[in-house]
Parts: sequence; C-alpha cells; structure tokens
Amino acid sequence: MKKFKGIALGTLAGITIGAVSGILFAPQKGSKTRKQIKDKSHDYMNELKSNLDEFRNSIAVKFDSTKRDAEYLVGKGKAKYEETKRDLKNAASDFKHSVS
Repeated sequence: MKKFKGIALGTLAGITIGAVSGILFAPQKGSKTRKQIKDKSHDYMNELKSNLDEFRNSIAVKFDSTKRDAEYLVGKGKAKYEETKRDLKNAASDFKHSVS
C-alpha cells in the first residue's frame, strides 16, 4: 500500500508539473491558461479518485477471498481437532478396559 501511494503521488506530481509547464509556456491569455490549469487539475483528480477506488475494490476482493480461505482452514482445523479428541477418548477408554 505504501509503495502504491508513493508511485501514485509521484505519477500525479510528474503529470501535473508537465501539464502546468506546458500550459504556462504556451502563448495565450492568462484567463485561458488559468482555466486550462483548473480543467486539467479536475481531470487529474477525477482520474486519481477513479484509480484509488479501483485499487480499494481490488484490495476488498482480495481481503474477502483471504477471509473465506482462513475461515475454511479454521473449520477444517476444528473438525480435525474434534476427530483427534474423539479418537484419543476412544483409545483411552479401550486401554482402560483392556487393563481392567
């Protein structure tokens, strides 16, 4: 997650710097340049939000899958424990009867 955050921020910063530099060095009116900067920043923010939502959803899917797998393994472990416990009780009972 930390690595993704760094990559996302670095990418966003690079794109923003490039876009702003390109717009600032283009020969246009200041009002038009400011509008372009504003529009581009909205576009980048929307794209970033979309990417973060997509990432969040993929993490949620992986978490749910891992949780289901863990619950399955816990259930399997409990069943094996109960089986072993029953077998030990039977073995102890059989031993007790064979000794008596």
